Amino acid sequence: MSNFWLLEAIRTAILAGSAWVLGILVLRYGVKVNYTRKVMHFILFFSPMMIAPYLPYAPDLTTVLLSGVVFIATILSMAAPIRNRIGFARVAFAAMDRPEDRPFTLLWVLTQALATYAVLIGMLIWLGSYDRTNLIYITVLVSGIGDGLAEPVGVRFGRHHYTTRALFTNRRYTRSLEGSACVFLSGILACILLRGELSTPEFWIAMALIPIAMTLAEALSPHTWDGPFLYLVGGASTVAILELAALYG
Repeated sequence: MSNFWLLEAIRTAILAGSAWVLGILVLRYGVKVNYTRKVMHFILFFSPMMIAPYLPYAPDLTTVLLSGVVFIATILSMAAPIRNRIGFARVAFAAMDRPEDRPFTLLWVLTQALATYAVLIGMLIWLGSYDRTNLIYITVLVSGIGDGLAEPVGVRFGRHHYTTRALFTNRRYTRSLEGSACVFLSGILACILLRGELSTPEFWIAMALIPIAMTLAEALSPHTWDGPFLYLVGGASTVAILELAALYG
């Protein structure tokens, strides 16, 4: 556990420092928050992978839960009473505070994180009953890569738009087919990368199911709340793959 806590401390420091730098880019140089927010997404996703070889530990439900607690505490450190008094928190918050999300920015981030960790733990328990918890990485990769690319690609290259709702408001938000295509392609990539964890029937069922299911999950989920829906649909689809392969394999 000492390695786990050290990794969490380093990850949190990297995330906080990166948010501060990105916040300066937003406040002083007018960089779009749509981009800085997703840079933070990728830092959050990839930094543990880069550090883990140097601080190995055995991940389990306890470490997932504790990691969630640390991340939620990090989010709460940017709450209004704190950032109104501490400049570092105010600048770091600017890296994730999209104008169209106000006044719900922090509420959406916090509730999405809570729901995502709750769903992730449930999916790990479900896959654990099949002794196949490693397959959660299919969902993790689609959420980390596909969802991470969907917004910046949509902002920069999106030409075919559709709308979605958000929690706590009737306001409509725009997504694009180009962004959704990132989720679809990441679903294919995730299945290929996890090919070694799948039997031949499981692999082909996954290729047919995962990209479509997770693209629809991201497209139909509420604005900023795609995380829990991606993990729920990804985990349930993975279980369906195991069942279908056992039935028809």
